Amino acid sequence: LTDAASIVVDFALGNNFLVTIGGNRTLAAPSNAVAGQTGQIYVIQDSTGSRTLAYNSAYQFVSGASPTLSTGAADVDILLYSTRSSTTIDAALLKNFD
Repeated sequence: LTDAASIVVDFALGNNFLVTIGGNRTLAAPSNAVAGQTGQIYVIQDSTGSRTLAYNSAYQFVSGASPTLSTGAADVDILLYSTRSSTTIDAALLKNFD
């Protein structure tokens, strides 16, 4: 994925994605979402760390609480997702991989 203020994931391009974020970002609503698609999005902090990630309302999390990323320099988190519909993405964040 391309790092930008608003990160758009095109689900037609695959199931698994990676982005290294260089600032506070928003994960925009995905394009080309198809019900039943699953995958993961690796979110890596740059060498500075302390970056945040906000989520478009298409992303739904357990108990409605948006997770926060690990904040160390070069920390790796994985956002697991399952597409419930073209507009609803169920997701969970696994944090702080080495």
